[in-house]
Amino acid sequence: MPDTLDAQMIRDAEPLFTHREKMQLQYSVRNTHRAVGTRLASMITRQYGMKGLQPDTVTVRLRGTAGQSLGAFAVQGMKLEVFGDANDYVGKGLSGGTIVVKPTVSSPLVPHDNAIIGNTVLYGATAGKLFASGRAGERFAVRNSGADTVVEGIGSNGCEYMTGGTAVILGPTGVNFAAGMTGGMAFVWDPDDSFKLKVNPETVVWQRIDNLHWDRAARVLIEEHVRETRSPLGARLLNDWDRELERFWQVVPKEMRTRLPVPLDTARAKRA
Repeated sequence: MPDTLDAQMIRDAEPLFTHREKMQLQYSVRNTHRAVGTRLASMITRQYGMKGLQPDTVTVRLRGTAGQSLGAFAVQGMKLEVFGDANDYVGKGLSGGTIVVKPTVSSPLVPHDNAIIGNTVLYGATAGKLFASGRAGERFAVRNSGADTVVEGIGSNGCEYMTGGTAVILGPTGVNFAAGMTGGMAFVWDPDDSFKLKVNPETVVWQRIDNLHWDRAARVLIEEHVRETRSPLGARLLNDWDRELERFWQVVPKEMRTRLPVPLDTARAKRA
C-alpha cells in the first residue's frame, strides 16, 4: 500500500523535531487522503507532549478535498488550513489543534449556502478550534467536550451529548439540536426565527443574549472566524452587530444555568 500524506509531512517537518523550528508546509490533498495530520500529531505528542508547542508552530496548508477524519486528534501547536472542502469526521478527537476550512478564492459558490465539511465533525473533541466558512453536515459537535467552533449552518442532531466547549452556528441547525447536551454552550444566529422548532427542549434552555459578557464571547469567536476564513457572512454580521445580535439565541444546559461564571441575564448579574 502507498504510504500516507502524513509520512511526507513528517519528513518535511524534520526541522520541527530537530530544532523546534516554526514552519509552514503546503500540499495538494485528495479525498483518498484520510486522517491527514493524525500521524504528525502522534509524533509531536511523543516528542513534546500534548501542550509542548506554542499554537501555530507548524501550519499545514492543503488545497483540494480532504478525506475522512481530517485533523483527528490534532494537538496544540498544529494548524491545518484547507482551501477547498473536507469529508466526514473533521477534527474527531481534536486535542488542542486548530482546523480552518474555507473555499478557494476562485470558487463561485456562496459559502453559507453550501456544505464545506461533512457529518460527525468534532466527535469527541476535547480542546482546540475549528472554523469553517460554509455548512457542516449532521451530528455536528457530538460529544464535544472542550473545542470551540464557528460554522455557517449544520444538519440534524447538532451538539448532541455535548459536555463542553462553545459552538457558534451562523445559520440553520436542522432538527433535534442539543439533544442530551449537558455542558458547554451554543450561540445560534436565527434570522428566520425557526430555531424554536428545531431545538430539543429536554436538557437545555435558550434565550436571547442578554449580558455583555456573553455578547463579547460570541463576537470574539466570530471575529476570529472572519480572520481565519474571510467569511463574507461573518463579516456582514459583525458590521451590523447591534441589529444582528437580536437574532442570536444562547443555548445552555439546564443543569449548568446556575453554575456559569457570569449569569445569563444582565438583571440577575446586577442583583448578584
